[in-house]
Amino acid sequence: MAEQLESRVTRHPVPNRYKWRNRILAISGVLVVILSLIAFFSIHRAKSVIDKTYKGTQVNNQDRSLSSLLAAGRPISVLLLGTDTGELGRTDRGRTDSMMLVTINPKTEKTTLISIPRDAVVAVDGYESTFPEKINAAYSLGDTTTAIKTVQDYLNVPVDGYALINMGGLEKMVNQVGGVSVKSPLDFQYSQDTAHSYGPNLYRFHKGSAYYEHSDDNGQTWSASSDVMTGDAALAFSRMRYDDPDGDYGRQQRQRLVLEALIRKASHASNLLNDKFMDTISSNVQTSFTFGDMTKLAQRYSAARNDIETQHLQGETQTIPDSTGKAIYYEVVPTKEKQRITDLVRKELGIKAAETGPMFGGQVPEANQQLAKRLENGANHSEGSDDSSTSQSAGTSGTTPGSNGSTGSPATTYANPGQTYSGTTAPSASARTATSRAAVPTTPSSGRTNTTVSGQRQ
Repeated sequence: MAEQLESRVTRHPVPNRYKWRNRILAISGVLVVILSLIAFFSIHRAKSVIDKTYKGTQVNNQDRSLSSLLAAGRPISVLLLGTDTGELGRTDRGRTDSMMLVTINPKTEKTTLISIPRDAVVAVDGYESTFPEKINAAYSLGDTTTAIKTVQDYLNVPVDGYALINMGGLEKMVNQVGGVSVKSPLDFQYSQDTAHSYGPNLYRFHKGSAYYEHSDDNGQTWSASSDVMTGDAALAFSRMRYDDPDGDYGRQQRQRLVLEALIRKASHASNLLNDKFMDTISSNVQTSFTFGDMTKLAQRYSAARNDIETQHLQGETQTIPDSTGKAIYYEVVPTKEKQRITDLVRKELGIKAAETGPMFGGQVPEANQQLAKRLENGANHSEGSDDSSTSQSAGTSGTTPGSNGSTGSPATTYANPGQTYSGTTAPSASARTATSRAAVPTTPSSGRTNTTVSGQRQ
């Protein structure tokens, strides 16, 4: 029997709507700070730490080896990855919570940071049979080479190097420097035990203040206020996502604040001489930059940090049922939007313009071609429509194939996501992220478009 699920497709104008968010992420979330931290250590001759963080890749881009590019002072691209598992040497890697493509141009003295939505649907390089897959699974399915090749295929741009940080090591690092002080951008409570605003091991943070409290009894009693975060408090502060009105954007901002505070404390001579702290850094950071590469980066490319532009690869949110019928949310990036980012990256790298990569990067298996086509048509159709447009006609895409080859109902578009379809109401953007953790009442937002997409994971 064909699985029929309602899917919300949201189109966001790219250039200006996220400008304020881009300013918030000026030094960009989780990982640019870590790259700066590694460069800082290299300047202070912590060669042994850099050597331990080095791990090369199997990516072979003609005429673009990282070391030769740095030696020649040419623009480079770096894939920044953030994961939240145990130490990076473990077998169970986990998915990457953050993925960002960075270009650094020493000639124009400019850095461009491009955030890639972790839920972007792709055919992962070497694992195409798993389609539909989220791009943040590329690292967990393979390794950093897999992630790099997937991004290269998806956007048709070269990726010269990478840096990977395990946010799970943040707690140790914060404790080893004696805690950090960070002003919260919003009021919120968070328990790492429940991933929500209630439960044991509950923290309470206050907008515009570095002070926070802790409760072991679900908020019935609170500790005295403190303005120095422990490692556990820093993790709680940086992990909360569901109650942030900006979702992942807000979480990236808070992660950046913690990492910047950590850098300030780590720069003290006592911490640079702390073997345990340096060991924690080396076991939670991995990069394709050698000590020599880091030295060149710090010496020749530092001026590019003075002009930082941030961009966001924007997708359309759609749901696809998995083999059990559970709705899985994906971001489908329209071809026009992919081309915009491809043009931007290739221009910043000073290389010839070219078409963006295939819609989903790798080759989609024959069994999923119909699903892939519907996702592509839905995203590209929405890209050409206006957010405030009135209701469009139903049945625009014929019938939707089910998992057994039968046909379902015609694809239907509504102007108001609050309008019910087959007894289902589209959730709001903030509510949809919480549905996998807990049953949360949802209030639909207005002025967005719904469409029905059906398909089953093979």
